[in-house]
Amino acid sequence: MTEPLTPIYDEPVRGTYPSLAWLGLHGRDRMSTGRALKIPRPPMHHLTGLRPVAIEQDEVAWELPASPWFQTAAGPFLGGISALAADAPLGGVLFPHLEPGAYPTSSELSMSFLRPAGVASEKLVARARLIDVGRTQGLSEATVADARGRVVAHMTSRLFIKTITPVPGPPDELTLPEQPVYDTPDPWERPLPAALGPLRAGETSGIDALRRIASGESPGGPFMHLFGMRLTEAEEGSVRLVIHASEWLNSAARAIYGGFLALFVDAAMTFAVTSTIPAGGSCAALDVKVHFLRPGIADGRELECRAFVVHRGRRFAVTQAELLNPDGKPVVIASGSSMVLADRPWGSIVIADEDSPGDD
Repeated sequence: MTEPLTPIYDEPVRGTYPSLAWLGLHGRDRMSTGRALKIPRPPMHHLTGLRPVAIEQDEVAWELPASPWFQTAAGPFLGGISALAADAPLGGVLFPHLEPGAYPTSSELSMSFLRPAGVASEKLVARARLIDVGRTQGLSEATVADARGRVVAHMTSRLFIKTITPVPGPPDELTLPEQPVYDTPDPWERPLPAALGPLRAGETSGIDALRRIASGESPGGPFMHLFGMRLTEAEEGSVRLVIHASEWLNSAARAIYGGFLALFVDAAMTFAVTSTIPAGGSCAALDVKVHFLRPGIADGRELECRAFVVHRGRRFAVTQAELLNPDGKPVVIASGSSMVLADRPWGSIVIADEDSPGDD
């Protein structure tokens, strides 16, 4: 059995949050502070390297480094990694239309995956634009591309516009708070521990591989350690995945980042399909639709996600998932579809150099 690694969530959390006075600004002015980087970096940014690279009136772009920590046991990233890059700009494009005290919150996220991403992608850049905005909701879309500009995923997001009461007064001055200096690199920048590698392609059936992960015999890929995920149950067609609700997962909104919640349910649904794959085969997510029902609170307890295969054909599978908080209340419900590649081993999925769409 693999010796347990020290969980990152046991480390002191890094990062800070903007003052609530920031919400007292009109959304246009909040965009200006972001453009000048006069906002602190929250924990999720330190965990993953996520950062804004363009904040303009008609486009907001964020960048995620293609860290080795995002790898699955087979090597390529999960499709849901794109949500980490895209969720922030999808909400950010609404800011020019927000009155003081108003803020966007994700209601629905639809993701379509076009090609796999991995370390060879170098980075993932999500560029979002506004489709429409009203008094209570908005719609935006984003493309996620690698360093060569090849589109990895397309996403749309429906967001509710809420208002904090009472509306706080604006800050007296807009200066960047002093940022802490740390003695070690942020988690995404660190070398992978020997216990997490070398990565191996699946040599057995999917259910046997998952049961080894659940028992602790296999580490399950670097991404599980980075985000504090644990596979606790694996049966053919269903899995249970849990996370420690650590403050490391928080966005600037002081709640678990919506992009991470989308990644979490995608991981569970991918594992559920994997549990039906024979030795020598693999699967690839095609799309995921996520409904956000309530915030994920980083209170140190566990969130659980149960995912089920509801249809498994020869080449196509459909899954559903429900993410529950520790009180048993749903935080996210999701559905998705995957391509079943019964004759294509995990090790054959590479991030190729050719520009042919969809079949990289």
